[in-house]
Amino acid sequence: MPQGKSDYQSEQLTLAEAKAQFIHTWGVTGANWGVSKTLAQVHALLLVSPTALSTEDLMAQLKISRGNASMTVRELLDWGLIYKELRPGERREFFVAEKDMLQVTRCIIRARKRRELDQMKRSIDQLAALPGDAADADYRAFHTALTDIQQLANASDKLLSRLMQAEKSWFWNTFLKLFM
Repeated sequence: MPQGKSDYQSEQLTLAEAKAQFIHTWGVTGANWGVSKTLAQVHALLLVSPTALSTEDLMAQLKISRGNASMTVRELLDWGLIYKELRPGERREFFVAEKDMLQVTRCIIRARKRRELDQMKRSIDQLAALPGDAADADYRAFHTALTDIQQLANASDKLLSRLMQAEKSWFWNTFLKLFM
């Protein structure tokens, strides 16, 4: 194998093998980010599918149960990462993934912000409002830590809100400036 080439570059993958590898990689990455492997794999399959897929298609291609497929589809719909596609005369539901990666990023940010940051902020705000004696070292340490977390959470909230509203050109230009 020539130096500097990865295993993926050195062998000729078929399209089916490449799709399977992408679905596997997306699933592992999703699991590392705190979402279920199946959720990430269903999302990956729909991302690379040229047509909408039914629950049965998802079950067959990923070898998952109907219950797992249904719960996963429901969660992806809730995140806004997939949509139902209606077909006249068809009883089955079909699903298609949002393919615009900036919109996918917005959906993920919105869901994570709602599920994690907003809940944490509410809890920290309640705890930071605890009355106490500023002369007490324990109270001061507690209050200082919570105030610092509040400031970070508020700054994160503002940044995430800007990202969700960002125009595509602004987002990519800003993102690329970080690395160039």
